[in-house]
Amino acid sequence: MRLLYASYLNSFKGLSREVWWLALVTLINRAGTMVIPFLSLYLTQERGFTLENVGVIMSCFGLGSLAGSWLGGKLTDIFGYYKVMFISLFLTGLMFIWLQVLESYVALCLGIFLLMVIADAFRPATLVAMSAYSKQENKTRSVTLIRLAINLGFSAGPALGGIIIASLGYFGLFWVDGITCILAGILLLFVLNPKKAKEVDVQKNTAPASAYKDTSYLIFIGSLVLFGFIFVQYFSTIPIFYSSERSLSEFEIGLLLAMNGFLIFVFEMPLIKYLESRPFSKLTQIIIGLGLTAFSFLFLTFGTWVGLLVIGMIFMTVGEMIAFPFSNAFAMDRARRGKQGEYMALYSIAFSISHVFAHNGGMISISKFGFTATWYGAMIIGVLGILLLMVLRSRLKLKESL
Repeated sequence: MRLLYASYLNSFKGLSREVWWLALVTLINRAGTMVIPFLSLYLTQERGFTLENVGVIMSCFGLGSLAGSWLGGKLTDIFGYYKVMFISLFLTGLMFIWLQVLESYVALCLGIFLLMVIADAFRPATLVAMSAYSKQENKTRSVTLIRLAINLGFSAGPALGGIIIASLGYFGLFWVDGITCILAGILLLFVLNPKKAKEVDVQKNTAPASAYKDTSYLIFIGSLVLFGFIFVQYFSTIPIFYSSERSLSEFEIGLLLAMNGFLIFVFEMPLIKYLESRPFSKLTQIIIGLGLTAFSFLFLTFGTWVGLLVIGMIFMTVGEMIAFPFSNAFAMDRARRGKQGEYMALYSIAFSISHVFAHNGGMISISKFGFTATWYGAMIIGVLGILLLMVLRSRLKLKESL
């Protein structure tokens, strides 16, 4: 046990001080976005909107995320990651406080859209900052540390949000949410000031190429969109399957989803450190991760034993733990050849597209074809994503040999 504990701690060694500060800022920011899990409840219970209204508002949420990721990449290339991160955090805090005064349906649609444009401009800027503050050999583990911060934030946020709503109501929730984002921005001023922080990986590029003209990278982004399509089902359609087809209670469903976060927290960093030592390329690791995620849907197609759901969740979680860090690291490596903000924005946009279309697409598929056909469809989408990655791997090997 002591050896295992020492190995776990050792997996965190070698990361720069700035990456640790960036993880803390991200943790505060993600824990601060505690309004998001309660947004649909707030809109239906407090504001009296219909489910159809809420569906449109949440679509504005996804579209704002898409636009914000694109804008954040553009602004990062023009003004630098530091200014974009600070302004995004500060204005997001003000937007959360302002959101509660919006009354009409149209105003809330526009308000949610603007909030997400500003909030998600933070994401590509963060990825560029992480690349600058990480040594080449530590980039994948740096990504993993940020993912741990995000997962901890998303775990703590809903719990804190529930307590705040119970004691102060939604009014207090919006204020606390806004203040925490502003505090994260203020912390950024002190701990990541570019005049004091040491960038450990700075590459001058006198003729940066556009990410939108990098065909290989666009193939990579296409595979991530397909990966995102099946991944998000675990947080939209699959909980419905757990309830209606497997008769799990909300508490049991919560335990399954909590297991995902727990496994990531405990095992992801040691797993990534181990895989980095293996003689596999990043693309091969992503293929393995996507394959495990796609394979996890097979356990939803047969039998009624609840253990199959647990096994499926484990396969998905391991696939996620492999695919996300290595895909992010591949994107950061590729970004060295061009406009970094643009490259990292496209990476974020891939998952924003999935959020915009995959939730609704999964729901429509279930209503028209049923759960089992939907899960087989998800596996087919996963295989298509793997084929794209294999094409990309062959394409890059051919270019290297020329």
